[in-house]
Amino acid sequence: LEYIPFLRDVGRHFTINRMLTFDSVKLRLDREQPLTFLEFNYMILQAYDFLELSRLHACKLQLGGSDQWGNIVNGIELGRRIDGAELFGLTTPLITKADGSKMGKSVDGAIWLNADRLSAYDYWQFWRNTDDRDVGKFMRLFTDIDLDEIKRLETLEGSEINDAKKVLADAATTLAHGEAAATNAAQTAQQTFEQGNAGGDLPTLEVADDTISILNALVDIGFCASKGEAKRMVSGGGARINDAQIKDAGTQISLADGEIKISAGKKKHGIIQRAS
Repeated sequence: LEYIPFLRDVGRHFTINRMLTFDSVKLRLDREQPLTFLEFNYMILQAYDFLELSRLHACKLQLGGSDQWGNIVNGIELGRRIDGAELFGLTTPLITKADGSKMGKSVDGAIWLNADRLSAYDYWQFWRNTDDRDVGKFMRLFTDIDLDEIKRLETLEGSEINDAKKVLADAATTLAHGEAAATNAAQTAQQTFEQGNAGGDLPTLEVADDTISILNALVDIGFCASKGEAKRMVSGGGARINDAQIKDAGTQISLADGEIKISAGKKKHGIIQRAS
């Protein structure tokens, strides 16, 4: 898109008056929170996306969370004004956690259903680490566990609530990846966390050389998004090799003696090994 033609052909269909009425903008201004020019124009760009999808693929319906209502409505109106198209929107309440944050890739990483994007083990671990207050809610939303059984499980307290979380993780993972994958993930978690061993279903990083830096290892295995984040992980004492804390960001990991267990924090564990 070229900026000036876009403003001329698309921007003229939007008024600041109307944009200020949408909750996504109004709430930010009421709270005196910063609202960048880029963010303010986001709704125009999303509206244009709907128009293009209508033109290229005959897309008539856009679905989204309730926080996208204003953006979707803008797309419906833009399609009507420019092409005379009849478009529709459908929103659903946001799924939020007990702390009020929403479940989404912009908050704490995407919980992908595809195993090539998120392993069955990491998928299982996500549900296993559910906040105590969300166990019953997530069972109702993301599993087909009998409702009476859910009522029983969500009343468990103390250490017993961990048993309910395992039931949630097993059921959700079975739906997405199959019973065998759920069983393997559960066994790997038990070996890793309860028995102190490296479970066979942990994420694995194969390295072509005999050594790899701790920072590259944390990034390449997917535990950190960047070397900067990896460096902060090391300086904060969260990185470990074979359960030994690593405090030097310049540490080189030797693979001469075989595979290595790498950990980031208390819940992320993986295996590094020499590529065969």
